[in-house]
Order: sequence, then structure tokens, then C-alpha cells
Amino acid sequence: MAKDYYASLGVAKDASEQEIKKAYRKLAVKYHPDKNPGNSKAEERFKEISEAYAVLSNADKRSKYDQFGDSSFHQQYSQEDIFRGTNFNDIFREFGMGGGGGSAGGGEDIFSQLFGNAGGRSAGFRQPRSAKGQNYVMKLSIPFQQAVLGGERSVHFRHNGRDEHIQVRIPAGVEHGQKLRVAGKGGPAQQGGKAGDLMLEIQVEADPHFTREGSHLHQTITIPFSKACLGGTASVKTLKETKRIKIPAGTSTGSKIRLKGFGVPAHAKSPEGDLYVTIRIEVPKELTAEQKEAIEKLHKLGL
Repeated sequence: MAKDYYASLGVAKDASEQEIKKAYRKLAVKYHPDKNPGNSKAEERFKEISEAYAVLSNADKRSKYDQFGDSSFHQQYSQEDIFRGTNFNDIFREFGMGGGGGSAGGGEDIFSQLFGNAGGRSAGFRQPRSAKGQNYVMKLSIPFQQAVLGGERSVHFRHNGRDEHIQVRIPAGVEHGQKLRVAGKGGPAQQGGKAGDLMLEIQVEADPHFTREGSHLHQTITIPFSKACLGGTASVKTLKETKRIKIPAGTSTGSKIRLKGFGVPAHAKSPEGDLYVTIRIEVPKELTAEQKEAIEKLHKLGL
């Protein structure tokens, strides 16, 4: 069956080198065998797009493919020829599936498993000795504050039939659903290969005071009607301390006050966040006789 490499990657025939690379990277992340264990259709799709990228990312091979068409091209190029000189390492390293490391092998291991020598040594990879062990996935629940500030967490799990306790570093700013990799704590490999990894899926517990939106934190406080009218100060809990903030006179319910730098600390490529305090005006359900009299006077004055 004739192959259309451009259709495989979903790009136009005049696509630039960067467009081809971008298209392959997106599809490779989606169909990589690590993300689709046991899925033969995903594996075939991954092989298809990788072969297409090996041809279209090389100016000489692409030119001959365009000139001669699929049938004549494959009479001149074997699969080993197609993959020779193609560097997949940089692409897989960009999304954490390094050429020599990855889970089931981001570059050298996975291509050697799927294509044999044609996708291993010919693509600039050495032939692996054996497949890597299976990755295990475990949910890890952590407090909201630890997710924001980082720290260490004790993890207990069963590994190869034994109970294990390890200390895991929680990076500052980790988000709900993010996975942390613990190398070598997954399933054993056959014939002396590398063990798989333990993937910890972070579950961030709800906090009674804060909610999070990216690098920013949000909190709601309640103030009495009189303070909203006259202004004053209010107590606000931050992640590390309690602060007094100024309430401007005439503050309405739903107003927000920004505390710069009191959100999620700067981490990786994310800048420091802020804390936004939303004001809610308290309306008492019951009034004393004195309060009721005062409110009635205000009412007569148009308030």
C-alpha cells in the first residue's frame, strides 16, 4: 500500500521544517507506546509517523520522495536507509522521554523494539540489551500548602513483594494531576534490563482558606457593613503568616484586594504569584435592639 508521509503527519506538501517537526512532536506525544501500553493501533500509528518524520525531516530524502513518489522511493530506500542519520533524541528529550532513558525507552529502546536494527543503530541509537520494566502508577495525596510551597513526603508502597518506605521531594508549585517519577521503583525487567519507574500522580487536598488558579491564590473574607462604609483594616491569613490589610471606605461586596508576592512562589519557569482577597459584606440574621434602632436611623438617612 502506498504511503503518504505528508498525510501521516497532517501537514501540507510545502510545510516547513519547523512545521514538520512540530506536527511529529505533537503526534509522538499522543501515540508514544509509554502512553498507550498494550495498544497495538497506537503502536502502528507511532511507527507510521516516525517513518514519515525520518523521511520528511531530511532534505535529500524528502526531495527524492517528492520527485519519485512512494513506490519508486521505497525501491531505492530500505527501512534502514530511511532511519539512518535521523536524530529523534532531541525531540523525545524535550518532553521527558530521553533517547537513552525514557520509560519504555523514549528514543533508542523504543525504536529498537518497534523497528529492530532499522530503527535502532541506523537512527543513531545503540541496540538495547533488553526491554525496560513496566512503570507503576500510584496516587499520592498531599496538603494544599505542601503543593504550593514544596517539601518532602513519606511514601509507602509494595515493590517486588516487599513493603518499601521512601522520602519523595515535592517540588514547589506542583499541580493536581501532575506526575512525579521515582526511577527504578516500577516493575522488574527481563534478562537484566532496567526496572521500570514509579509514577506518583499528585492529588492536592482542598484547603479551607485558599483556592488556586495557576500561580495565583484566592481567598474570601467577610467584613461588617460598617467597615465597608467607613473603611478600616481586616485580618488575612497567608501561607506563612497572618497580615492586616487596609479596607478602603466604600468597599462593595465582591471587591478584590491584591497582595503582591503572596501567591505560589516562583518555580521552574513560572514567576511568583499573588494572593487575591475577595471581600464579602456580612449581613447579620439577627439584630440587637440597639443595632436595629441604629439601622433604622441609617435607613431614614438614605443608607
